[in-house]
Amino acid sequence: MPYRSAARTHVGAVRQRNEDAVLERAEIGLWAVADGAGGHERGDYASRRIMAALNELHPRPSGPPLVEYVRESLAEINLELRAEAAAIGPNALIGSTVVVLLAIKNQSCCLWAGDSRFYRMRGGRLVQLSRDQSHVQNLVDRGEIAQEAAATHPLGNIVTNLVGASDALVLEERRDSLEAGDILLLCTDGLNRAITDAEIAGILGGGPVVDAADRLIEHALSRGARDNVSAVVIKYQG
Repeated sequence: MPYRSAARTHVGAVRQRNEDAVLERAEIGLWAVADGAGGHERGDYASRRIMAALNELHPRPSGPPLVEYVRESLAEINLELRAEAAAIGPNALIGSTVVVLLAIKNQSCCLWAGDSRFYRMRGGRLVQLSRDQSHVQNLVDRGEIAQEAAATHPLGNIVTNLVGASDALVLEERRDSLEAGDILLLCTDGLNRAITDAEIAGILGGGPVVDAADRLIEHALSRGARDNVSAVVIKYQG
């Protein structure tokens, strides 16, 4: 296969429950991470239900593109989570962020809801390719705070979109061409809020994907990782 990958998740240094979930299906070119909505009902259930649904996908060569299967699956899970929340009470929420990477040959497609991220490392340069769907990112976009202030903003945990947040799921999408040697990273905010992008870049450029995934988690834990921490590292070999 043209891809090597490794997926890791950890409860972190403070939390008692891991509401993150990860998925690695290199054989069909699909990887994902999800972060259950902390403080809400059954956030861990939401993230794991999303991953279970994506793990059940079996695309057919003669069928629609894999991205369409993923969109349909996430839309179904969104309605399922909405129904379960409604059964609990009118103000209940069972939700989760999600970021899904799909790859075929040298083309990639990323779908996401929330603030879990997609990065690309190319030629030693790390770039965030996803856009956080969050309150703080909206402040940055409006010019009310500097980008540098976003990582430590006290409202950094407020997201503006989730699977399970509304009846109609809206996913952002980004498509890119891949180059041999590209390293791709999916992560929850427990990682990028614990360590800097420069530190992430240093780790991604320092060895095999399995070692990089382990070191990302270990480095976040060494910084006291106040949230659950998850990372999926993928290398395109061309």
